[in-house]
Amino acid sequence: MTSASGNNASHESTSSLPQVEIDVETIRSEIPALSRTVHEKPLVYLDAAASTPRPKTVIDAVTHYESNYPANVHRGVHTLSGEATHDYEDARRRTAAFLGGGELVFTRGATEAINLVANSWGGANLHKGDEILISALEHHANIVPWQMFCARTGAVLRVVDVDEQGTLHREAVEDAITDRTRIVAITHVSNAIGTVTPIQDICKLTRDRGITSLVDAAQSVPHMRVDFSEIGCDFLVFSGHKMYAPTGIGGLLARRELLEAMPPWQGGGDMIRTVTFESSTWNDVPWKFEAGTPNIGGTIGLGAAVDWLSGIGMDIIADREQRLLSETVSRLRSIDRVRLIGEPSRRAGAISFIIDGMHPADVGAMLDRHGIAVRAGHHCAQPILERFGLNTTLRVAPAFFNTANELESFENALRRIIDVFG
Repeated sequence: MTSASGNNASHESTSSLPQVEIDVETIRSEIPALSRTVHEKPLVYLDAAASTPRPKTVIDAVTHYESNYPANVHRGVHTLSGEATHDYEDARRRTAAFLGGGELVFTRGATEAINLVANSWGGANLHKGDEILISALEHHANIVPWQMFCARTGAVLRVVDVDEQGTLHREAVEDAITDRTRIVAITHVSNAIGTVTPIQDICKLTRDRGITSLVDAAQSVPHMRVDFSEIGCDFLVFSGHKMYAPTGIGGLLARRELLEAMPPWQGGGDMIRTVTFESSTWNDVPWKFEAGTPNIGGTIGLGAAVDWLSGIGMDIIADREQRLLSETVSRLRSIDRVRLIGEPSRRAGAISFIIDGMHPADVGAMLDRHGIAVRAGHHCAQPILERFGLNTTLRVAPAFFNTANELESFENALRRIIDVFG
């Protein structure tokens, strides 16, 4: 496991980035994908908001499970099943502790976790005319499940707008709450423009009014210390592949009493206690919500990712990434025709921009020819881009493993593309 170090990589020494107590070269050596080339150029991976590359410790944990005890969990009395069950449940314990407590239900990711809440909690608690409040910043995963629920039930979806810079204000949320508001479901960090919302203040606001809260933490968990108990929400969702774990694993953190009162969402094996042809009874929380064979290898990989991140330190990661973001913003502002989309008061994880007169998809493809991976598109967040009069942007999302040299390569490639093709 990597630990923090006072030694910076040598190629960082001439950077304008301040010194950060992190051994970047060691971290990069632990992530196999970062050593590859693309179009005969060293890979510069600046798409961490979409998905993060996996460190070898995560890959090895999954391989060890698949190679040595590829058995199902909870249902076997033999040794392999016992080992799988132990590591599966130990990953649950470690992940919940990493995120500050709460009862952890494993899901395929944040999207499935929100669907679980909408269908289970929503089905039991929301009725025609009840209001669900979200923000203009939301990923489609925190819009579409609620729209589908409203279409079935007659509940009403309402949206809190952001200001011209893309900042969400607590006062705007307070003004949007009515006597029919039953749940406030808001992102912690926007995946499209990087806005950090005042989520702790919003959750206190809802708690004081007896309103249920859900936090989409998919974009915050990889970039900062996230503590379920400190935030004070009722539900918190996250995705493993955005925090250096495998795809197809994530979770729902919740207050146990809420989960106890919620009906199961999906039926099948392992979520039951007894089954007859006449009726069934349910397993305890959290297994009541984990029907069927789970992603055991992915869960074990998630536990390994949590250990890896903990070994580096989330406060150290957050500090370095803020410096990288500032450096990236400065470089983008120095380029003619580049326009940043959104200037939120607090930013994490991502920066959206356009180049006047050039389509983002074309620029993204040309950057790829330089070995530079960024995202071009609507980022599964069409409404917030429409708020700025756009349907697509370029998004650059540096992570703590990126270097100043890589940011310089990104800037130089952009300048060349504009000069030659602009």
